[in-house]
Amino acid sequence: MGGGARELAGYLAALAGWMAALAAAVLPHWRQSSYAGDAIITAVGLHEGLWMSCAAQSTGQVQCRLHDSLLSLEGHIQTSRALMIISLLLGFFGIIVSVVGMKCTKVGEEDPVTKSRVAVAGGVLFVLSGLCTLAAVSLYATQVTYEFFRESTIPINARYEFGSALFVGWGAASLSLLGGSLLCCSWPAKERRGQPYQRQTQPSTAREYV
Repeated sequence: MGGGARELAGYLAALAGWMAALAAAVLPHWRQSSYAGDAIITAVGLHEGLWMSCAAQSTGQVQCRLHDSLLSLEGHIQTSRALMIISLLLGFFGIIVSVVGMKCTKVGEEDPVTKSRVAVAGGVLFVLSGLCTLAAVSLYATQVTYEFFRESTIPINARYEFGSALFVGWGAASLSLLGGSLLCCSWPAKERRGQPYQRQTQPSTAREYV
């Protein structure tokens, strides 16, 4: 795969990862009611996300409510919020920087070495964005797993399990890491640091006297 094609593939993968991370951050499906067990004890399905919690009735009606207080939220929710916001910001700047550094754009094409360095910087931003998304989703999933197995007195079908937004987040992190890694491969193998200095012979101005 050529350098330009590799950069374009990495950029598209990272862009798709950023959009998926944005969707995961907004969706209220980070955890949902577990339907395991022998009996269904409620006709209401609960879904919770970073910003709101929703209740889905068996009739199809859905009611959502935003989290009222920031300080009253659990620590893993606040941490996941912060990591997702940082991830989206890093990805946004990565989108802008990568466009400038890609070979298929006309910006800064007079200096290919600097242009390649800018593309690598965009790739690094995408990699950091993917790591933040991965950390946020994994932290939240770890807490859901811990609470699921800790609350032994509560029936299984009254506990929470992984929601669809977690899987979207893991996919987003994978795409961002893949795209950023491909962009980081744009680093030039040999950098031109200027033309070698050539000494020019000065014309002799000495005069011979007899």
